[in-house]
Amino acid sequence: MVEMELLGVQVELPSNSPLLLLREMDGQGRVLPVVIDTPEAHAIHRGIEGIRLARPLTHDLLVAMLEELQATVTAVTVTELRERTFFAEIELDVAGQSHSISARPSDAIAIAVRTETPIYASEEVLTEAGQVISAHPADEEHENDPDELLDEFKQFLDDVSPDDF
Repeated sequence: MVEMELLGVQVELPSNSPLLLLREMDGQGRVLPVVIDTPEAHAIHRGIEGIRLARPLTHDLLVAMLEELQATVTAVTVTELRERTFFAEIELDVAGQSHSISARPSDAIAIAVRTETPIYASEEVLTEAGQVISAHPADEEHENDPDELLDEFKQFLDDVSPDDF
């Protein structure tokens, strides 16, 4: 498993498709783009920003239930890509026992941002769907600038075709 950093959620035009971007923390710096639905994009954004509404929404409710049951989310992993659909697992520790729950990556990551849980991707998923975005070697500052990375990734999306996957 490869530890990933959540870069954020971006809406791609003209399709208006929300895109979740994860970047490999070590190694090649591959970026894993995952198309998600709009409600989950909003949920992830609210989690990143720490926005809490008067009444809990689904992911906040799930986190509250886990806390009440003294369950700890220990990891979230994007495990597989099958027929253009990503799969994830939420790893839980409940009373010293490990449990693995299948989930959509968007839901798993919405929970992970609320619980400050590490996010991983399998090497197989990264090999199949990860994209290497070239950094600016002369300027280290660009390498860690999420806006610059998103701009480069947008350019990649403009140039990519379905056959590339």
